[in-house]
Amino acid sequence: MRLFDDLDSGNGYKVRLLLAQLGLRYDWTELDIDTGATRTPEFLKRNLNGRVPTLELDDGTHLAESNAILWYLAESSPFVPSDRLGRAQTLQWMFFEQYSHEPFVATPRYIVKHLPANHARRAELADRLAKGRAALAVMDEHLKARAFFVAERYTIADIALYAYTHVAHEGGHDLEPYSNVRAWVGRVGAQPGHVGIYLRPRASGAEA
Repeated sequence: MRLFDDLDSGNGYKVRLLLAQLGLRYDWTELDIDTGATRTPEFLKRNLNGRVPTLELDDGTHLAESNAILWYLAESSPFVPSDRLGRAQTLQWMFFEQYSHEPFVATPRYIVKHLPANHARRAELADRLAKGRAALAVMDEHLKARAFFVAERYTIADIALYAYTHVAHEGGHDLEPYSNVRAWVGRVGAQPGHVGIYLRPRASGAEA
């Protein structure tokens, strides 16, 4: 397999973390999203939406959307519950991550780290951070009597939410008020095979 990715991408990190914890070998091609590397005609043949991560499978099929990639890789592994309700609850939290969490936890990080101080999108930060705090409060309440998000064990629901939560401070969030979230972040970081977001996989090619 080959993963097309940007090292700073939390969505890409989800996939890198799961691949490491599954012990799967893959090639890694880094694309700089800030210079338009995912908008080239060559890359758009792989992903019409022009985004990372994109996973190229052994048969040449390309799979996009980080949470879809997580599900594909984790199918029939301990990272996905085997029972019907557990699988649905895993998807529940993965949908929460995409619609209630990422726009307000991940996007502020992108704005702060990738856009200049005078960029018009800086005006979005106050509202996005407020909604991000609401999402973190939901997570904190859910984790009040739980070690992990689903079935009392580590699943891809945790991976999906961990990726941007553990670096939320880079976008202006303070996790101090969310003691249950902070404890959960520590538990996820202690899982076997854990790798850090800025650990660069072996690159094996470049994209024009």
